Amino acid sequence: MRFIDEAIIEISSGDGGHGCLSFRREKFIPKGGPDGGDGGKGGDISFIAKESLQTLQDFKLKRKYKAQNGFQGKGKNMHGKDGEDTTLEVPLGTMLINDETNELLCDLKTSNQIYTAVKGGRGGLGNARFKSSTNRAPRKTTEGFPGESLKLRLELKVLADVGLLGKPNAGKSTLISKISSAKPKIADYPFTTLRPNLGVVQINSYSSFVVADIPGLIPGASKGVGLGTDFLKHLSRVKILLHLIDIENGDLTNIKNDYSGINKELESFSKDLQHKEQWILISKMDKLSDEKKEKIYTKVNKLFHRKNVFFISSFTGEGTENLINKLGKHLNYEEDQ
Repeated sequence: MRFIDEAIIEISSGDGGHGCLSFRREKFIPKGGPDGGDGGKGGDISFIAKESLQTLQDFKLKRKYKAQNGFQGKGKNMHGKDGEDTTLEVPLGTMLINDETNELLCDLKTSNQIYTAVKGGRGGLGNARFKSSTNRAPRKTTEGFPGESLKLRLELKVLADVGLLGKPNAGKSTLISKISSAKPKIADYPFTTLRPNLGVVQINSYSSFVVADIPGLIPGASKGVGLGTDFLKHLSRVKILLHLIDIENGDLTNIKNDYSGINKELESFSKDLQHKEQWILISKMDKLSDEKKEKIYTKVNKLFHRKNVFFISSFTGEGTENLINKLGKHLNYEEDQ
């Protein structure tokens, strides 16, 4: 299924049913007496967040939604049936935005959270409602109230504690497959990851955190180059960024350039992203000899002397256990909770 993280739809709640004009047909009662019932309420349209969903694809295929109208009232003081409500399922992390005013209506961040976007119109009054001592046979009724309409923009931003950052083929997909149960597509060509992958990392029997593998970034990503802004926005919710840098060639200059290049794109896209806490992961350490590793440890720690730096190999698992433990403590998921 194609990953879709934005859609614009039109929704309308149901109209209220009209009130009924009716009289009982009984002897000695003027015109039988009024017994017209009220109309039913129109159906609402609500949204519910579901963890099992990962895309807004369905809302690209169908763009208009209308709830059922309320039914007209009937004689014998029978109330018209209410219109059925419509509940639309969306992925966890979906934001509902008024497309005309750009107002954020709701951010569905918890499982099974429900938000009613448009409410059905009230039903009209039947003529039985207008009977009085001076008007024993009213012929007055009211129409049902119209429902509400809204042009809605749905935006999906993945919910994760940790976001993986780096150039294409830096080893992000391999890492998330190593430390979690996620099974992303892995290959040795750019943009293997075409959608965010979420993986749950288990710390112990009762604690875990969620990692998001974001497609690789290249120069110009903040302006739409490559997969660009399609996925940069998904990093906005994470608590910490893990910046993977490929050490395979052992060149310190390339490490510095990779780091500054990615951060330039973050700054261009969002100041908030630029200032989000970022740990450095020097990946593919298994490709270096022991002698080269010692030199890299010294040089890299000096280069990033005020940052948390980890040397890992997703292939062999080197350094990954230490990384998970440090992340767990940083996210307040310590072993002794």
